[in-house]
Amino acid sequence: MNASVPPQPLDAPVEAVTGGEAAVRTLIANGVRTVFALPGVQNDWLFNALYDHRGDIRVIHTRHEQGAAYMALGAALATGELAVCSVVPGPGMLNAAAALATAYALNAKLLFLTGQIPLAAIGRNIGALHEITDQLGILSRLSKRATRIEHAAAIPAGLNEAIRTVHSGRPRPVAVEIPMDVLAARTQLGRIAAEAREPEAPVLDRRGIEQIAARLAEAKSPMIFVGSGAQGVAPEIRRLAARVGAPVVAYRTGRGIMDDRNPQSFVLPAARELWSRCDLALALGTTMRVPRQNWDRPANQTLIRIDVDPASHALLSQPDLALTARLEDALPVLAEALEAGSVHASWDPADLAAAQDAWRKRVSVLEPQIAYLSAIRAAMGEHGVFVDELTQVGFASRLVMPVYHPRSFISTGYMGTLGWGFPTALGVKVARPDAPVVSVTGDGGFLFGVAELATAVQQGIALVVVVFNNGEYGNVAQMQRTQYGGRRIATDLVNPDFVALAQAFGARGRRARDPQELRSELDAGFAASGPTLIEVPVGDMPSVDPFR
Repeated sequence: MNASVPPQPLDAPVEAVTGGEAAVRTLIANGVRTVFALPGVQNDWLFNALYDHRGDIRVIHTRHEQGAAYMALGAALATGELAVCSVVPGPGMLNAAAALATAYALNAKLLFLTGQIPLAAIGRNIGALHEITDQLGILSRLSKRATRIEHAAAIPAGLNEAIRTVHSGRPRPVAVEIPMDVLAARTQLGRIAAEAREPEAPVLDRRGIEQIAARLAEAKSPMIFVGSGAQGVAPEIRRLAARVGAPVVAYRTGRGIMDDRNPQSFVLPAARELWSRCDLALALGTTMRVPRQNWDRPANQTLIRIDVDPASHALLSQPDLALTARLEDALPVLAEALEAGSVHASWDPADLAAAQDAWRKRVSVLEPQIAYLSAIRAAMGEHGVFVDELTQVGFASRLVMPVYHPRSFISTGYMGTLGWGFPTALGVKVARPDAPVVSVTGDGGFLFGVAELATAVQQGIALVVVVFNNGEYGNVAQMQRTQYGGRRIATDLVNPDFVALAQAFGARGRRARDPQELRSELDAGFAASGPTLIEVPVGDMPSVDPFR
Protein backbone atom coordinates (compact mmCIF):
# COMPACT_ATOMS: atom_id res chain seq x y z
CA MET A 1 0.00 0.00 0.00
CA ASN A 2 1.07 3.54 -0.57
CA ALA A 3 1.83 5.77 2.37
CA SER A 4 -0.39 8.83 2.32
CA VAL A 5 2.70 10.98 1.77
CA PRO A 6 5.46 9.22 -0.20
CA PRO A 7 8.86 9.32 1.51
CA GLN A 8 11.66 11.45 0.20
CA PRO A 9 13.73 9.98 -2.66
CA LEU A 10 16.42 7.54 -1.60
CA ASP A 11 19.82 9.23 -1.86
CA ALA A 12 22.70 6.86 -2.39
CA PRO A 13 26.08 6.85 -4.10
CA VAL A 14 26.17 5.27 -7.52
CA GLU A 15 26.70 1.54 -7.09
CA ALA A 16 26.26 -1.69 -8.98
CA VAL A 17 23.01 -3.38 -7.95
CA THR A 18 20.76 -6.08 -9.35
CA GLY A 19 17.58 -5.40 -11.25
CA GLY A 20 15.71 -6.85 -8.30
CA GLU A 21 17.33 -4.32 -5.98
CA ALA A 22 16.44 -1.52 -8.38
CA ALA A 23 12.81 -2.70 -8.39
CA VAL A 24 12.52 -2.85 -4.61
CA ARG A 25 14.17 0.53 -4.10
CA THR A 26 11.75 2.05 -6.62
CA LEU A 27 8.75 0.60 -4.79
CA ILE A 28 10.05 1.94 -1.49
CA ALA A 29 10.67 5.37 -3.00
CA ASN A 30 7.01 5.40 -4.08
CA GLY A 31 5.77 4.68 -0.56
CA VAL A 32 5.00 0.98 -1.02
CA ARG A 33 5.20 -0.73 2.35
CA THR A 34 3.50 -4.08 1.65
CA VAL A 35 3.80 -6.56 -1.20
CA PHE A 36 1.46 -9.54 -1.48
CA ALA A 37 3.44 -12.25 -3.18
CA LEU A 38 4.30 -15.84 -3.87
CA PRO A 39 7.97 -16.45 -4.75
CA GLY A 40 9.48 -18.65 -7.43
CA VAL A 41 12.63 -19.08 -9.46
CA GLN A 42 11.82 -16.36 -11.98
CA ASN A 43 11.46 -13.85 -9.15
CA ASP A 44 14.39 -14.97 -6.99
CA TRP A 45 16.37 -11.77 -7.44
CA LEU A 46 13.36 -9.67 -6.52
CA PHE A 47 12.89 -11.62 -3.30
CA ASN A 48 16.60 -11.46 -2.48
CA ALA A 49 16.25 -7.70 -2.54
CA LEU A 50 13.03 -7.81 -0.54
CA TYR A 51 14.95 -9.75 2.11
CA ASP A 52 17.60 -7.04 2.25
CA HIS A 53 14.88 -4.40 2.71
CA ARG A 54 12.64 -6.40 5.05
CA GLY A 55 12.67 -3.51 7.53
CA ASP A 56 11.21 -1.18 4.91
CA ILE A 57 8.69 -3.32 3.06
CA ARG A 58 6.57 -6.19 4.36
CA VAL A 59 6.13 -9.31 2.25
CA ILE A 60 2.91 -11.22 2.85
CA HIS A 61 3.47 -14.53 1.10
CA THR A 62 0.36 -16.52 0.31
CA ARG A 63 -0.51 -20.14 -0.44
CA HIS A 64 -1.79 -19.48 -3.95
CA GLU A 65 -1.21 -16.77 -6.54
CA GLN A 66 -4.89 -15.90 -6.62
CA GLY A 67 -4.64 -15.18 -2.89
CA ALA A 68 -1.78 -12.73 -3.43
CA ALA A 69 -3.67 -10.84 -6.13
CA TYR A 70 -6.99 -10.80 -4.27
CA MET A 71 -5.30 -9.56 -1.09
CA ALA A 72 -3.67 -6.74 -3.01
CA LEU A 73 -7.07 -5.96 -4.53
CA GLY A 74 -8.62 -5.80 -1.07
CA ALA A 75 -5.93 -3.42 0.14
CA ALA A 76 -6.48 -1.16 -2.87
CA LEU A 77 -10.27 -1.10 -2.48
CA ALA A 78 -10.13 -0.47 1.26
CA THR A 79 -7.81 2.53 0.97
CA GLY A 80 -8.05 3.92 -2.56
CA GLU A 81 -4.26 3.74 -2.67
CA LEU A 82 -1.77 1.73 -4.71
CA ALA A 83 -1.35 -1.93 -3.77
CA VAL A 84 1.22 -4.35 -5.18
CA CYS A 85 1.31 -8.07 -5.83
CA SER A 86 4.05 -10.23 -7.32
CA VAL A 87 3.75 -13.69 -8.87
CA VAL A 88 5.74 -15.97 -11.14
CA PRO A 89 4.96 -16.09 -14.86
CA GLY A 90 2.93 -18.64 -16.78
CA PRO A 91 0.81 -20.72 -14.40
CA GLY A 92 1.37 -18.25 -11.55
CA MET A 93 0.14 -15.34 -13.62
CA LEU A 94 -2.82 -17.38 -14.87
CA ASN A 95 -3.71 -18.41 -11.31
CA ALA A 96 -3.93 -14.73 -10.42
CA ALA A 97 -5.78 -13.72 -13.59
CA ALA A 98 -9.31 -13.82 -12.10
CA ALA A 99 -8.25 -11.35 -9.43
CA LEU A 100 -6.61 -9.13 -12.04
CA ALA A 101 -9.80 -9.16 -14.12
CA THR A 102 -11.82 -8.29 -11.02
CA ALA A 103 -9.44 -5.44 -10.20
CA TYR A 104 -9.95 -4.11 -13.73
CA ALA A 105 -13.73 -4.24 -13.33
CA LEU A 106 -13.50 -2.44 -9.98
CA ASN A 107 -11.14 0.33 -11.13
CA ALA A 108 -8.60 -0.68 -8.52
CA LYS A 109 -5.15 0.87 -8.14
CA LEU A 110 -3.18 -2.35 -8.46
CA LEU A 111 0.40 -2.83 -9.66
CA PHE A 112 0.67 -6.42 -10.89
CA LEU A 113 4.31 -7.57 -11.05
CA THR A 114 5.12 -10.84 -12.73
CA GLY A 115 8.36 -12.54 -13.59
CA GLN A 116 9.17 -13.87 -17.01
CA ILE A 117 11.43 -16.48 -18.59
CA PRO A 118 14.87 -15.29 -19.80
CA LEU A 119 14.58 -12.44 -22.26
CA ALA A 120 16.19 -14.27 -25.17
CA ALA A 121 13.80 -17.22 -24.79
CA ILE A 122 10.54 -15.22 -24.92
CA GLY A 123 8.41 -16.15 -27.91
CA ARG A 124 10.57 -19.07 -29.05
CA ASN A 125 8.37 -21.88 -27.65
CA ILE A 126 11.38 -23.89 -26.50
CA GLY A 127 9.78 -25.18 -23.31
CA ALA A 128 11.36 -22.90 -20.74
CA LEU A 129 9.97 -23.31 -17.25
CA HIS A 130 6.59 -21.52 -16.98
CA GLU A 131 6.67 -20.42 -20.61
CA ILE A 132 3.30 -19.57 -22.17
CA THR A 133 2.53 -18.01 -25.51
CA ASP A 134 2.25 -14.21 -25.41
CA GLN A 135 1.95 -13.62 -21.69
CA LEU A 136 2.19 -9.88 -22.30
CA GLY A 137 -0.75 -10.06 -24.70
CA ILE A 138 -2.84 -11.87 -22.09
CA LEU A 139 -1.96 -9.26 -19.49
CA SER A 140 -2.80 -6.42 -21.88
CA ARG A 141 -6.39 -7.71 -22.04
CA LEU A 142 -6.75 -7.79 -18.27
CA SER A 143 -5.18 -4.46 -17.37
CA LYS A 144 -5.08 -0.80 -18.26
CA ARG A 145 -1.59 -1.29 -19.63
CA ALA A 146 0.90 -4.16 -19.77
CA THR A 147 4.59 -3.62 -20.32
CA ARG A 148 7.85 -5.55 -20.23
CA ILE A 149 11.05 -4.07 -18.80
CA GLU A 150 13.98 -5.47 -20.74
CA HIS A 151 17.01 -3.78 -19.13
CA ALA A 152 17.93 -3.55 -15.46
CA ALA A 153 18.82 0.12 -15.88
CA ALA A 154 15.27 0.81 -17.11
CA ILE A 155 13.54 -0.68 -14.06
CA PRO A 156 13.16 2.52 -11.98
CA ALA A 157 11.77 4.52 -14.90
CA GLY A 158 9.58 1.62 -16.02
CA LEU A 159 8.03 1.08 -12.61
CA ASN A 160 7.54 4.82 -12.09
CA GLU A 161 5.74 5.02 -15.42
CA ALA A 162 3.53 2.08 -14.44
CA ILE A 163 2.63 3.73 -11.13
CA ARG A 164 1.86 7.00 -12.91
CA THR A 165 -0.42 5.12 -15.30
CA VAL A 166 -2.27 3.43 -12.44
CA HIS A 167 -3.11 6.81 -10.94
CA SER A 168 -3.81 8.76 -14.11
CA GLY A 169 -7.26 9.03 -15.63
CA ARG A 170 -9.51 6.11 -14.79
CA PRO A 171 -7.67 4.05 -12.16
CA ARG A 172 -7.14 0.47 -13.24
CA PRO A 173 -4.44 -2.15 -12.72
CA VAL A 174 -1.19 -2.02 -14.65
CA ALA A 175 0.84 -5.17 -15.28
CA VAL A 176 4.63 -5.24 -15.51
CA GLU A 177 6.69 -8.28 -16.40
CA ILE A 178 10.43 -8.41 -15.79
CA PRO A 179 12.41 -11.36 -17.16
CA MET A 180 14.43 -13.32 -14.66
CA ASP A 181 17.80 -12.46 -16.22
CA VAL A 182 16.90 -8.76 -16.14
CA LEU A 183 16.19 -9.04 -12.41
CA ALA A 184 19.54 -10.77 -11.96
CA ALA A 185 21.56 -8.37 -14.13
CA ARG A 186 23.60 -5.62 -12.51
CA THR A 187 23.27 -1.97 -13.30
CA GLN A 188 24.65 1.30 -11.99
CA LEU A 189 22.13 2.86 -9.64
CA GLY A 190 22.19 6.06 -7.66
CA ARG A 191 19.39 8.27 -6.41
CA ILE A 192 15.88 6.96 -7.11
CA ALA A 193 13.11 9.52 -7.23
CA ALA A 194 9.50 8.61 -6.64
CA GLU A 195 6.97 9.15 -9.39
CA ALA A 196 6.56 12.84 -8.58
CA ARG A 197 4.63 14.03 -11.61
CA GLU A 198 1.00 14.91 -11.09
CA PRO A 199 -1.21 12.18 -12.56
CA GLU A 200 -2.62 13.10 -15.92
CA ALA A 201 -5.99 14.80 -15.49
CA PRO A 202 -8.26 16.60 -17.94
CA VAL A 203 -8.23 20.38 -17.86
CA LEU A 204 -11.36 21.42 -16.03
CA ASP A 205 -14.03 22.86 -18.34
CA ARG A 206 -15.49 25.59 -16.16
CA ARG A 207 -18.04 26.51 -18.81
CA GLY A 208 -19.25 22.93 -18.71
CA ILE A 209 -19.53 23.14 -14.91
CA GLU A 210 -21.63 26.28 -15.23
CA GLN A 211 -23.97 24.53 -17.67
CA ILE A 212 -24.39 21.59 -15.31
CA ALA A 213 -25.03 23.93 -12.38
CA ALA A 214 -27.69 25.78 -14.37
CA ARG A 215 -29.47 22.54 -15.32
CA LEU A 216 -29.34 21.29 -11.72
CA ALA A 217 -30.68 24.57 -10.38
CA GLU A 218 -33.63 24.41 -12.78
CA ALA A 219 -34.48 20.76 -12.18
CA LYS A 220 -37.52 19.96 -10.06
CA SER A 221 -36.78 16.31 -9.34
CA PRO A 222 -33.06 15.58 -9.82
CA MET A 223 -31.46 12.29 -8.85
CA ILE A 224 -27.76 11.70 -8.29
CA PHE A 225 -26.23 8.31 -9.14
CA VAL A 226 -22.82 7.38 -7.76
CA GLY A 227 -20.36 4.55 -8.40
CA SER A 228 -16.84 3.50 -7.55
CA GLY A 229 -15.38 6.57 -9.23
CA ALA A 230 -16.98 8.73 -6.53
CA GLN A 231 -15.64 6.90 -3.47
CA GLY A 232 -12.99 9.56 -2.89
CA VAL A 233 -15.39 12.53 -2.91
CA ALA A 234 -18.07 11.52 -0.42
CA PRO A 235 -18.05 14.85 1.49
CA GLU A 236 -18.53 16.80 -1.72
CA ILE A 237 -21.41 14.59 -2.85
CA ARG A 238 -23.12 14.85 0.52
CA ARG A 239 -22.81 18.61 0.30
CA LEU A 240 -24.23 18.61 -3.23
CA ALA A 241 -27.14 16.37 -2.23
CA ALA A 242 -27.99 18.63 0.68
CA ARG A 243 -27.95 21.68 -1.55
CA VAL A 244 -30.32 20.32 -4.21
CA GLY A 245 -32.34 17.99 -1.95
CA ALA A 246 -31.82 15.07 -4.34
CA PRO A 247 -31.82 11.37 -3.54
CA VAL A 248 -28.39 9.79 -4.00
CA VAL A 249 -28.50 6.31 -5.51
CA ALA A 250 -25.80 3.64 -5.15
CA TYR A 251 -25.45 -0.06 -5.68
CA ARG A 252 -22.54 -2.32 -4.77
CA THR A 253 -19.44 -0.24 -5.56
CA GLY A 254 -21.02 3.13 -4.76
CA ARG A 255 -22.35 2.29 -1.33
CA GLY A 256 -21.09 4.30 1.64
CA ILE A 257 -20.63 7.49 -0.35
CA MET A 258 -23.87 8.58 1.29
CA ASP A 259 -24.48 7.55 4.88
CA ASP A 260 -27.51 5.23 4.77
CA ARG A 261 -28.84 6.90 7.92
CA ASN A 262 -29.50 9.92 5.68
CA PRO A 263 -33.04 9.69 4.23
CA GLN A 264 -31.67 10.85 0.86
CA SER A 265 -29.54 7.70 0.53
CA PHE A 266 -31.08 4.98 -1.68
CA VAL A 267 -29.96 1.60 -2.93
CA LEU A 268 -30.54 1.29 -6.63
CA PRO A 269 -33.65 -0.94 -6.72
CA ALA A 270 -35.35 1.18 -4.06
CA ALA A 271 -34.89 4.26 -6.23
CA ARG A 272 -36.80 2.82 -9.17
CA GLU A 273 -40.05 4.08 -7.65
CA LEU A 274 -38.70 7.64 -7.95
CA TRP A 275 -37.34 7.25 -11.47
CA SER A 276 -40.55 8.08 -13.34
CA ARG A 277 -40.51 11.56 -11.70
CA CYS A 278 -36.83 12.23 -12.34
CA ASP A 279 -36.31 15.15 -14.71
CA LEU A 280 -32.52 15.20 -14.34
CA ALA A 281 -30.17 12.30 -13.66
CA LEU A 282 -26.62 13.22 -12.66
CA ALA A 283 -24.15 10.32 -12.94
CA LEU A 284 -20.94 10.75 -10.94
CA GLY A 285 -18.25 8.13 -11.45
CA THR A 286 -20.76 5.57 -12.70
CA THR A 287 -22.14 4.47 -16.05
CA MET A 288 -25.64 4.03 -14.53
CA ARG A 289 -25.65 0.69 -16.33
CA VAL A 290 -28.86 -0.74 -14.84
CA PRO A 291 -31.14 2.32 -15.22
CA ARG A 292 -29.82 3.13 -18.68
CA GLN A 293 -30.26 -0.44 -19.91
CA ASN A 294 -33.29 -1.69 -18.00
CA TRP A 295 -35.45 1.24 -16.88
CA ASP A 296 -37.74 3.19 -19.17
CA ARG A 297 -36.36 6.68 -19.42
CA PRO A 298 -38.92 9.39 -18.61
CA ALA A 299 -39.78 11.81 -21.37
CA ASN A 300 -37.85 15.08 -21.26
CA GLN A 301 -35.36 13.74 -18.72
CA THR A 302 -31.88 15.28 -18.87
CA LEU A 303 -28.94 12.91 -18.42
CA ILE A 304 -25.65 14.45 -17.27
CA ARG A 305 -22.41 12.57 -16.67
CA ILE A 306 -19.18 13.62 -14.99
CA ASP A 307 -16.42 11.04 -15.34
CA VAL A 308 -12.67 11.07 -15.79
CA ASP A 309 -12.92 8.51 -18.60
CA PRO A 310 -14.17 10.13 -21.82
CA ALA A 311 -14.76 6.73 -23.41
CA SER A 312 -17.39 5.92 -20.78
CA HIS A 313 -19.82 8.73 -21.58
CA ALA A 314 -21.64 7.22 -24.55
CA LEU A 315 -21.13 3.52 -23.82
CA LEU A 316 -24.83 2.88 -23.26
CA SER A 317 -26.52 5.99 -24.63
CA GLN A 318 -25.56 9.54 -25.45
CA PRO A 319 -25.93 11.86 -22.42
CA ASP A 320 -27.34 15.33 -22.84
CA LEU A 321 -24.28 16.80 -21.16
CA ALA A 322 -20.98 15.09 -20.51
CA LEU A 323 -18.01 16.51 -18.65
CA THR A 324 -14.66 14.73 -18.65
CA ALA A 325 -13.06 15.59 -15.32
CA ARG A 326 -11.81 14.25 -12.05
CA LEU A 327 -14.63 14.50 -9.54
CA GLU A 328 -12.10 15.85 -7.06
CA ASP A 329 -11.64 18.83 -9.39
CA ALA A 330 -15.20 19.26 -10.66
CA LEU A 331 -17.40 18.92 -7.59
CA PRO A 332 -15.98 21.77 -5.48
CA VAL A 333 -16.46 24.13 -8.44
CA LEU A 334 -19.96 22.80 -9.05
CA ALA A 335 -20.84 23.30 -5.38
CA GLU A 336 -19.61 26.89 -5.49
CA ALA A 337 -21.69 27.58 -8.60
CA LEU A 338 -24.81 26.19 -6.94
CA GLU A 339 -24.23 28.11 -3.74
CA ALA A 340 -24.16 31.33 -5.72
CA GLY A 341 -27.70 30.97 -7.08
CA SER A 342 -31.15 29.67 -6.25
CA VAL A 343 -32.15 26.01 -6.59
CA HIS A 344 -35.66 24.92 -7.56
CA ALA A 345 -35.58 21.22 -6.66
CA SER A 346 -38.90 20.18 -5.16
CA TRP A 347 -38.46 16.69 -3.76
CA ASP A 348 -40.71 16.45 -0.73
CA PRO A 349 -38.87 14.74 2.15
CA ALA A 350 -42.12 12.95 2.92
CA ASP A 351 -42.08 11.41 -0.55
CA LEU A 352 -38.54 10.18 -0.07
CA ALA A 353 -39.44 8.73 3.32
CA ALA A 354 -42.48 7.00 1.84
CA ALA A 355 -40.32 5.43 -0.86
CA GLN A 356 -37.88 4.20 1.77
CA ASP A 357 -40.71 2.73 3.85
CA ALA A 358 -42.19 1.00 0.81
CA TRP A 359 -38.81 -0.51 0.00
CA ARG A 360 -38.29 -1.79 3.54
CA LYS A 361 -41.70 -3.46 3.45
CA ARG A 362 -40.95 -5.11 0.10
CA VAL A 363 -37.63 -6.58 1.20
CA SER A 364 -38.82 -7.59 4.67
CA VAL A 365 -39.38 -11.11 3.32
CA LEU A 366 -35.60 -11.56 3.02
CA GLU A 367 -35.26 -13.50 6.22
CA PRO A 368 -33.09 -14.81 7.77
CA GLN A 369 -30.67 -12.70 5.73
CA ILE A 370 -31.83 -9.42 7.29
CA ALA A 371 -31.49 -10.75 10.83
CA TYR A 372 -27.96 -12.03 10.19
CA LEU A 373 -26.92 -8.80 8.51
CA SER A 374 -28.37 -6.79 11.38
CA ALA A 375 -26.22 -8.79 13.78
CA ILE A 376 -23.14 -8.17 11.66
CA ARG A 377 -23.86 -4.46 11.31
CA ALA A 378 -24.33 -4.07 15.06
CA ALA A 379 -21.16 -6.00 15.86
CA MET A 380 -19.01 -4.08 13.35
CA GLY A 381 -19.95 -0.73 14.86
CA GLU A 382 -19.51 2.62 13.19
CA HIS A 383 -16.31 1.95 11.27
CA GLY A 384 -16.44 -1.73 10.39
CA VAL A 385 -15.74 -2.97 6.87
CA PHE A 386 -17.94 -5.56 5.18
CA VAL A 387 -16.76 -7.71 2.26
CA ASP A 388 -19.47 -9.42 0.24
CA GLU A 389 -19.47 -12.66 -1.73
CA LEU A 390 -21.65 -14.55 -4.19
CA THR A 391 -23.92 -16.03 -1.52
CA GLN A 392 -27.49 -15.32 -0.44
CA VAL A 393 -26.47 -13.20 2.55
CA GLY A 394 -23.99 -11.34 0.35
CA PHE A 395 -26.62 -10.68 -2.30
CA ALA A 396 -29.04 -9.40 0.33
CA SER A 397 -26.39 -7.13 1.85
CA ARG A 398 -26.36 -5.06 -1.33
CA LEU A 399 -30.04 -4.31 -0.79
CA VAL A 400 -30.68 -4.08 2.93
CA MET A 401 -27.47 -3.59 4.91
CA PRO A 402 -26.87 -0.02 6.09
CA VAL A 403 -23.48 1.40 5.08
CA TYR A 404 -22.14 4.50 6.78
CA HIS A 405 -18.77 5.43 5.27
CA PRO A 406 -16.87 5.22 1.96
CA ARG A 407 -14.79 2.11 1.34
CA SER A 408 -16.59 0.19 4.07
CA PHE A 409 -18.68 -2.01 1.73
CA ILE A 410 -16.38 -3.99 -0.54
CA SER A 411 -18.15 -5.68 -3.44
CA THR A 412 -17.09 -7.64 -6.50
CA GLY A 413 -19.19 -5.40 -8.74
CA TYR A 414 -20.29 -6.61 -12.15
CA MET A 415 -17.53 -9.24 -12.39
CA GLY A 416 -19.30 -11.47 -9.85
CA THR A 417 -16.20 -13.51 -9.05
CA LEU A 418 -17.16 -16.50 -6.89
CA GLY A 419 -14.57 -17.19 -4.20
CA TRP A 420 -13.12 -13.70 -4.19
CA GLY A 421 -14.44 -12.57 -0.82
CA PHE A 422 -12.30 -14.32 1.77
CA PRO A 423 -8.84 -13.57 0.29
CA THR A 424 -9.90 -10.05 -0.65
CA ALA A 425 -11.05 -9.45 2.93
CA LEU A 426 -7.63 -10.54 4.20
CA GLY A 427 -6.10 -7.74 2.15
CA VAL A 428 -8.69 -5.31 3.51
CA LYS A 429 -7.71 -6.25 7.05
CA VAL A 430 -3.99 -5.88 6.32
CA ALA A 431 -4.64 -2.40 4.93
CA ARG A 432 -6.96 -1.37 7.76
CA PRO A 433 -5.78 -3.34 10.79
CA ASP A 434 -7.65 -1.22 13.31
CA ALA A 435 -11.08 -1.66 11.70
CA PRO A 436 -13.35 -4.63 12.39
CA VAL A 437 -13.49 -6.50 9.06
CA VAL A 438 -16.05 -9.18 8.22
CA SER A 439 -16.05 -11.49 5.23
CA VAL A 440 -19.34 -13.25 4.51
CA THR A 441 -19.17 -16.24 2.25
CA GLY A 442 -20.91 -19.44 1.38
CA ASP A 443 -19.48 -22.88 1.85
CA GLY A 444 -18.83 -23.21 -1.88
CA GLY A 445 -17.10 -19.88 -2.39
CA PHE A 446 -15.04 -20.14 0.80
CA LEU A 447 -13.34 -23.33 -0.28
CA PHE A 448 -11.98 -21.61 -3.39
CA GLY A 449 -9.42 -19.88 -1.18
CA VAL A 450 -9.44 -21.90 2.04
CA ALA A 451 -5.66 -22.35 1.93
CA GLU A 452 -5.27 -18.68 2.80
CA LEU A 453 -6.39 -19.53 6.34
CA ALA A 454 -2.79 -20.66 6.74
CA THR A 455 -1.62 -17.24 5.51
CA ALA A 456 -3.97 -15.49 7.94
CA VAL A 457 -2.63 -17.53 10.87
CA GLN A 458 1.01 -17.10 9.90
CA GLN A 459 0.68 -13.36 9.28
CA GLY A 460 -1.60 -12.69 12.26
CA ILE A 461 -4.42 -11.26 10.14
CA ALA A 462 -7.35 -10.89 12.55
CA LEU A 463 -10.14 -11.20 10.00
CA VAL A 464 -13.52 -12.65 10.94
CA VAL A 465 -15.00 -14.81 8.17
CA VAL A 466 -18.60 -15.98 8.43
CA VAL A 467 -19.31 -19.11 6.40
CA PHE A 468 -23.01 -19.65 5.69
CA ASN A 469 -23.13 -23.38 5.09
CA ASN A 470 -26.08 -24.80 3.16
CA GLY A 471 -24.24 -27.72 1.60
CA GLU A 472 -24.66 -26.55 -1.98
CA TYR A 473 -23.92 -23.93 -4.57
CA GLY A 474 -27.05 -22.25 -3.34
CA ASN A 475 -27.75 -19.68 -6.00
CA VAL A 476 -27.44 -22.15 -8.86
CA ALA A 477 -29.42 -24.77 -6.93
CA GLN A 478 -32.17 -22.23 -6.35
CA MET A 479 -32.40 -21.48 -10.07
CA GLN A 480 -32.53 -25.20 -10.84
CA ARG A 481 -35.39 -25.63 -8.39
CA THR A 482 -37.46 -22.67 -9.54
CA GLN A 483 -36.67 -22.43 -13.25
CA TYR A 484 -35.76 -25.95 -14.30
CA GLY A 485 -38.27 -28.12 -12.50
CA GLY A 486 -35.92 -29.20 -9.75
CA ARG A 487 -33.49 -30.84 -12.17
CA ARG A 488 -30.52 -30.54 -9.83
CA ILE A 489 -27.05 -31.16 -11.21
CA ALA A 490 -23.55 -30.25 -10.01
CA THR A 491 -24.70 -28.17 -7.04
CA ASP A 492 -24.68 -30.51 -4.02
CA LEU A 493 -21.53 -30.21 -1.90
CA VAL A 494 -19.78 -32.51 0.56
CA ASN A 495 -18.10 -30.22 3.07
CA PRO A 496 -15.60 -30.58 5.88
CA ASP A 497 -16.38 -29.71 9.47
CA PHE A 498 -15.57 -26.03 9.09
CA VAL A 499 -14.98 -25.44 12.79
CA ALA A 500 -12.53 -28.32 13.01
CA LEU A 501 -10.92 -27.23 9.76
CA ALA A 502 -10.28 -23.73 11.09
CA GLN A 503 -8.82 -25.14 14.27
CA ALA A 504 -6.58 -27.47 12.28
CA PHE A 505 -5.12 -24.39 10.57
CA GLY A 506 -4.56 -22.77 13.97
CA ALA A 507 -7.42 -20.30 13.61
CA ARG A 508 -10.34 -19.84 15.96
CA GLY A 509 -13.25 -22.00 14.82
CA ARG A 510 -16.76 -21.35 16.11
CA ARG A 511 -20.34 -22.19 15.18
CA ALA A 512 -23.40 -19.94 15.45
CA ARG A 513 -26.91 -21.26 14.88
CA ASP A 514 -28.86 -18.01 14.96
CA PRO A 515 -28.27 -14.24 14.70
CA GLN A 516 -27.90 -13.82 18.46
CA GLU A 517 -25.13 -16.42 18.64
CA LEU A 518 -23.50 -14.87 15.58
CA ARG A 519 -23.41 -11.45 17.26
CA SER A 520 -21.73 -12.94 20.31
CA GLU A 521 -19.15 -14.81 18.25
CA LEU A 522 -18.40 -11.73 16.18
CA ASP A 523 -17.67 -9.73 19.31
CA ALA A 524 -15.23 -12.40 20.44
CA GLY A 525 -13.67 -12.62 16.98
CA PHE A 526 -13.01 -8.88 16.82
CA ALA A 527 -11.20 -9.11 20.16
CA ALA A 528 -8.95 -11.93 18.98
CA SER A 529 -5.39 -11.46 17.75
CA GLY A 530 -5.71 -13.85 14.83
CA PRO A 531 -8.29 -15.07 12.31
CA THR A 532 -11.70 -16.38 13.33
CA LEU A 533 -14.02 -18.58 11.27
CA ILE A 534 -17.68 -18.72 12.27
CA GLU A 535 -19.77 -21.38 10.58
CA VAL A 536 -23.50 -20.68 10.36
CA PRO A 537 -25.52 -23.74 9.25
CA VAL A 538 -28.46 -22.55 7.15
CA GLY A 539 -31.17 -23.91 4.90
CA ASP A 540 -32.83 -22.42 1.86
CA MET A 541 -33.21 -18.64 1.87
CA PRO A 542 -35.57 -16.46 -0.15
CA SER A 543 -34.10 -15.25 -3.41
CA VAL A 544 -33.12 -11.62 -3.90
CA ASP A 545 -33.81 -11.86 -7.64
CA PRO A 546 -37.26 -10.20 -7.47
CA PHE A 547 -35.71 -7.13 -5.84
CA ARG A 548 -32.73 -6.45 -8.11
